[in-house]
Amino acid sequence: MAKWRRWLSSARHFAEESYSAPYRGAIARARRDEDDLFMLLVFSELMGMPNPVGYYTLELQPLLMERFHDWHQRMGMERSPLDDLRCC
Repeated sequence: MAKWRRWLSSARHFAEESYSAPYRGAIARARRDEDDLFMLLVFSELMGMPNPVGYYTLELQPLLMERFHDWHQRMGMERSPLDDLRCC
């Protein structure tokens, strides 16, 4: 019985991998786009844009600071767009 369960587990893993393999790039792009939008919401107050969810996202800024550098470069900004925040 244990052999049968191991075989079913490997077959399930193979089926999941073969199904999701063609979509990995699209899923990664979608995740990155969601992250970019989330970063914009989190740091919009610092950039001077009104943000209705600023109160709730303020506590997330310390967690996202290490990802801020990659984000602003991906957005096409060579240096940090914030005067008070230097990351480069």
